[in-house]
Amino acid sequence: MRFRKMDSIVEAVGHTPMVRLRTLEKDAPGTKIYLKLEYANPGGSVKDRPARQMMLDAIEDGRLTNDKILIDATSGNTGVAYSLFGAAMGYRIHLVMPSNVSQARKDITEAFGTEIIYSDPMEGSDGAIVKVRKMVAENPDRYFYPDQYSNPSNPRAHYLGTGTEILEQVGDEITHFVAGLGTSGTCMGTTRRFREHSRKIECIAVEPAEALHGLEGLKHMASSLVPEIYDPKLPDEILPVGTDAGWDMSDRLAEQEGLHVGHSTGANVAGALEVAKRADATCVVAIACDRGDRYFAPMKWEKHYEW
Repeated sequence: MRFRKMDSIVEAVGHTPMVRLRTLEKDAPGTKIYLKLEYANPGGSVKDRPARQMMLDAIEDGRLTNDKILIDATSGNTGVAYSLFGAAMGYRIHLVMPSNVSQARKDITEAFGTEIIYSDPMEGSDGAIVKVRKMVAENPDRYFYPDQYSNPSNPRAHYLGTGTEILEQVGDEITHFVAGLGTSGTCMGTTRRFREHSRKIECIAVEPAEALHGLEGLKHMASSLVPEIYDPKLPDEILPVGTDAGWDMSDRLAEQEGLHVGHSTGANVAGALEVAKRADATCVVAIACDRGDRYFAPMKWEKHYEW
């Protein structure tokens, strides 16, 4: 797979590597902890999977055509993926995002020719959703609105890809799976795939512990617009993780494991380490959503703000 030849960058999504976190394992003796490096996707994040799936499914059934502009609300990573694939496949992309998302992701999306429409930073991702829905309602013939928060192709991408790959990589060992809740697509789709496995795999959903938090890309569901694709009964457990824990774990992964990851990944791994200390855990897998280089702009004192 490593040396496969591709006709387009669109084919480069998936088949991401998994790395063992041996330093962290010292805190949970007897348990293996693995991190699936979704930042190895061509757009640099786990969001490449649902963005590609939503676009390909819409092209196939005629919802996305060359005379329409793809528009969606995004905190950044899905927008990078839309922009990448839009450029590769010849579709125009408009994105609505809070004006305080990291500068790196603004620059990356614009480099692909994407037009950005900014929403109120104080309203977070929910404000971007409200704004894009208003725009689409006013011009329904102009836009194709995939709506990553309600599109079944989002979790389907992880059912077909992420979950299947993890089973291929550690299916004979995995006892617990940990993924954060944003759109919830990664957790929902992967969990559904694991439910079909020959033995039980505990699936834990990580969410921010506070309504006002600094874990960009994650949702505190009780205080947010809940994605239609989210089923709170599907995970075996909802695990709250604080902003400080997510940021501190991101620093630890860089310093001790050589992995420079974002704060949502830090939250996932903080949750995974907590789970790894349980008596029934022997192999825990967490998701690395993206790289840390997209988070250079925020300073330490900003960690208590909602992104």
